[in-house]
Amino acid sequence: MTALTASPTALVANPWALVPPLGHLDAYITAVNRMPMLTLEQEQAYARQLKNDNDLDAAGKLIMSHLRLVVSVSRQYLGYGLPHADLIQEGNVGLMKAVKRFDPDQGVRLVSYAMHWIKAEIHEYILRNWRMVKVATTKAQRKLFFNLRSMKQGFRADAGTDGDMATHRDSLTDAQIDSVARDLNVKREEVIEMETRMSGGDVLLDPAPSDDGEQAFGPIAYLSDANHEPTAVIESRQRDLMASDGIVAALEALDPRSRRIVEERWLKVNDDGSGGLTLHDLAAEYGVSAERIRQIEVAAMKKMKAALQAYA
Repeated sequence: MTALTASPTALVANPWALVPPLGHLDAYITAVNRMPMLTLEQEQAYARQLKNDNDLDAAGKLIMSHLRLVVSVSRQYLGYGLPHADLIQEGNVGLMKAVKRFDPDQGVRLVSYAMHWIKAEIHEYILRNWRMVKVATTKAQRKLFFNLRSMKQGFRADAGTDGDMATHRDSLTDAQIDSVARDLNVKREEVIEMETRMSGGDVLLDPAPSDDGEQAFGPIAYLSDANHEPTAVIESRQRDLMASDGIVAALEALDPRSRRIVEERWLKVNDDGSGGLTLHDLAAEYGVSAERIRQIEVAAMKKMKAALQAYA
């Protein structure tokens, strides 16, 4: 809304002067409480002008005269920890929707008709912003959410400072759960589930680094499972194939002497944990020098590497 520029005298002369912006909450509330109330005849006349002639000036007067209603309703929802100005703003949206749909020929005052729309917008805003994850999605859950909170406050007020009840200030007893389920005509399990949702808080899965640059610990550190990450699964399967079928295919590409040298040097494991033959053992067996065996081994390994790349 546009800031108020008129003097107090001008405001009296022009009661429809624009009110201050919601950023100045106290000034805004003071201004809307000074807006004149409409009589039944005025309200119906403005409503018919809007309905029949689409008179936006008449719509503005209907809205301005009921802004105090939005302020009054919004105070009922301050306990949810959301900014009062935001609650008023959402309630104003509901008021404008009500004015647009109001039918003066139904015999109902706008204040009664608009109450539903104002509360509906505020309810929707609370459910969108009270938690990152919605606590209520169905109509029945929404009704339970708002009624359960007010009923819990009533239980706390009735308990007073009683020692037995003090231990249950933040949770319902079995008797209270049964009472809520009976009064709201819902299942006992639904009351327990909603109370659990309401008592839980939002937790960042991956907290931002601290001021000293160290990464803060968060649930993401133990919730993530790299073993089932798609890329890791594919890589694991490829390694298994290379370690089994790939090695077999690479060995088949070697001549018998090179294959035996590689198997003795790299693949053979005895029962005592020792490896196969040494370079000197193989050199004595084939009647060549140990250096020659090493050269054959190097050449065989290069050939196997090329075969594995082709296999992959």
